[in-house]
Amino acid sequence: MSVILLASSAFTQAQGRRAPAPDAPAENGDSLPIPAETTSVTKHDWSAGGRAIHYTATAGNLLVDDEKGKPIGSLFYTAYTEDGVDAKARPVTFFYNGGPGSATIWLHMGSFGPVRVVTESPKPTGPAPFETVQNQYSLIDRSDLVFIDAPLAGFSRAVGKGTIKDFAGVDEDVRAFEKFIIRYITVNQRWNSPKFLFGESYGTPRSAALVAALQNDGVEFNGVTLLSSILNYNVRNPGYDRDPLTYLPSYAAIAYYYNKVKHTGTLPEFVQQAREFARGPYAEALQQGDRLPAAQFDAIAEKLSGFTGLSVQYLKESKLRVSPTHFRKELLRGDDRIVGRYDARFEGWDTDSAGENPDSDPSDTAIAGVFVGAFHEYIQKELKMTTTEPYFLSAPGMNGAWNFHHRPSGDRGGRLQTAPDTAMDLADAIRKNPHLRVFSANGWFDLATPFFGTEYDISHMLLPPSLIGNVQFGYYPSGHMAYLNVEALKELKGDLDKFYTEATKH
Repeated sequence: MSVILLASSAFTQAQGRRAPAPDAPAENGDSLPIPAETTSVTKHDWSAGGRAIHYTATAGNLLVDDEKGKPIGSLFYTAYTEDGVDAKARPVTFFYNGGPGSATIWLHMGSFGPVRVVTESPKPTGPAPFETVQNQYSLIDRSDLVFIDAPLAGFSRAVGKGTIKDFAGVDEDVRAFEKFIIRYITVNQRWNSPKFLFGESYGTPRSAALVAALQNDGVEFNGVTLLSSILNYNVRNPGYDRDPLTYLPSYAAIAYYYNKVKHTGTLPEFVQQAREFARGPYAEALQQGDRLPAAQFDAIAEKLSGFTGLSVQYLKESKLRVSPTHFRKELLRGDDRIVGRYDARFEGWDTDSAGENPDSDPSDTAIAGVFVGAFHEYIQKELKMTTTEPYFLSAPGMNGAWNFHHRPSGDRGGRLQTAPDTAMDLADAIRKNPHLRVFSANGWFDLATPFFGTEYDISHMLLPPSLIGNVQFGYYPSGHMAYLNVEALKELKGDLDKFYTEATKH
């Protein structure tokens, strides 16, 4: 079940640089301290496109409790709320990264907050001093924004009798986020505001299950944005030959980007050809397995080469099946380079050019330092928050302790899934609330959560024809963190402007 690690945002490859694990209750039953709910409040201004926003930034924590009403967690958040606006007229959007167990530093400092960090993407960003700028593509002009650190990540901590087991799991995680959101809208009197979720990577299956859970408990939502999705883990098992099909259109987009394939027309047109080949001749060939006739085997290898930029011989030796790890190593082998996993626009070098697997992910190492450095300066100098607590990019031990079991919303049989298919939850939420809108945002060059897999999962939610249009798609010239390309961020902001307008209509 380690596949869930492969879909993590917040760059799990950097986990070796994490601080030691936070304290946990001792086996003798001792409790951790329960902090007060505190905030650091500052006033700011933002302007872009002729619109000026006076807003309040609140960095603070809220407590979440167990089924007995006892606090077990303190979740850190940063909220940006427009001043002097009626809550009924002002949406609120809850943001979180993936992991599972990731801090939300990446969305907070890179996507739609009022301030963003400057990177040299897709080149490595140099060392300090780092720069932050007013984010002209922020969603602060459309919605209040709440960025939430997952339990035990960032400045979030277990408290009282809380332990990692209370949070390390599909359903455990959803319960914690649901309790936080209900607590937030209660404390801040936002029950009657339009509401949105925005999740990235593992944050997308969280969103799918979370919106269903919240709506089942009476908290209606207007919209959900899914950035770089992986909704269904049930079909990602060896032997099903889904991964080669799922990744092929992404390989085609990346090969197009690097001019490793012959093509005419635009990138989307070339990708569409790859989709059609994957659904048709390629799928039919893989279904035959070892009984595929030799002539057809050769023909498929030739066609695959034309989409992937890999040699026919290599594809034959790979039995027509190329993992994303091998693709990252093989595509630029002749140029003595590897490409990034989260974003294949990033290039790097390996110690051994003859190997089969990359040593690292350049799309991780190229930007981790600037995000961490800029974030710490920002919260101290601009948000006036001081603490001696370490900020955990990933919750220590969370991945290894994760409980993959999930009971999907709307399953009358109450069947327990051993790997989550949260597309079922999302479908249930849409059927129960036909006004709910979903926007699926995808990077062409993402090798962590390929867009073709997202298309498959969302297209198999068994929605009635009248509700299929509730889900819209967007595609951007970037990777997993689509906002790292500022042009992609601009495009995504334009699409979300339209999405919010549609989702707040009555």
